[in-house]
Amino acid sequence: MLIGLLQEDATRSYAMLGKAVGLSGGAAHERVRKLRERGVIRRTTIEVDQAALGHTVTSYVMVDGGSWMGDSAAELAAIPEIEEAHVIAGPASVLLKIRTPGTRELQDVLRRVFQVDGVTGTRTIVVLETFFERTLK
Repeated sequence: MLIGLLQEDATRSYAMLGKAVGLSGGAAHERVRKLRERGVIRRTTIEVDQAALGHTVTSYVMVDGGSWMGDSAAELAAIPEIEEAHVIAGPASVLLKIRTPGTRELQDVLRRVFQVDGVTGTRTIVVLETFFERTLK
């Protein structure tokens, strides 16, 4: 329950969290501390509306590799427009989620992806509309 409340609004005080779950503020603080120690809560952040920042094009790129692509994380992380990168099983080696202001900028990102060692091809899917995005509780 604490995790769900924090996902809704991480700025809630421990007193408010405790009251919502039937604990004291101190007990809620201690539980959150333990969740952090165990790695359940990795960080506290904000949710940004990417479109409001001008990143209106979301795309998913399947990256083909001539060899194992699992060692390419640092090179891909150096490309700031890549929001997520996953080693996958299936028709490609890596799946990327990319956000850019437009298709011209997406093309530039794809050029940089091709410079990553081992990349032999890409297949890009451009999102037309997003119904919703969420983090599972």
